Amino acid sequence: MPEPELMDDPLQARAYAEADFSCGDEALIQRLQEYLISLCKIPSPGSMIVDLGCGPGNICERLQRLWPEVMVLGIDGAQAMLDHALQRQKAMAAELKRLTYRCSNLSSLVNQCVDLKCSAALVVSNSLLHHLHDPNLLWQVTKYLAAPGAFVFHRDLRRPLSTKHAIALQQKHMQEAPSILIRDYLASLHAAFTLEEVQSQLVHAGLDHLHVIEVEDRYLDVFGTI
Repeated sequence: MPEPELMDDPLQARAYAEADFSCGDEALIQRLQEYLISLCKIPSPGSMIVDLGCGPGNICERLQRLWPEVMVLGIDGAQAMLDHALQRQKAMAAELKRLTYRCSNLSSLVNQCVDLKCSAALVVSNSLLHHLHDPNLLWQVTKYLAAPGAFVFHRDLRRPLSTKHAIALQQKHMQEAPSILIRDYLASLHAAFTLEEVQSQLVHAGLDHLHVIEVEDRYLDVFGTI
């Protein structure tokens, strides 16, 4: 069962904004760089990266620092999350000058954000898919945003084989986390998809040429060129 699509509770948003996800975020960026370098797809100056479900802006900030001449757009449906992202951006305005945020649900993005059609050289998300009640939304929005030849990279948790395995992952990776994150992590694992389920989603969306691989003990990466 998917989790709530939006993290719009102020206390929950604050917990995620203050949590230390630096190791996982850096690992995601490093993996993304490896994919882009191998395919000669490094974003060019002036191009746009879109981060879907950007939350408090962790990945957006890293992308902007990595490619300071690229425009980075973070999109999230929860204003409570974006409030934290905007506060952080204001404190680091000089180094995040090409980073912007927009509040929009995926379900309404296609109709509300016509200026973004075929605009992105790179579309990314981190731990978004398992929040969606209709996972096809992510794939349709990805197709809508991606410019011809764009690279896409989506990372999410993958569902463990059993509740016992899920609890073991929770204890391994979230032992020192705040209680709200520990609770949410177990729910996220149960809501996540298997590799086979994601492959089926991609076939349905006409994106079965994208790669889906298992990473470490808990992730799925979906990546490739549109």
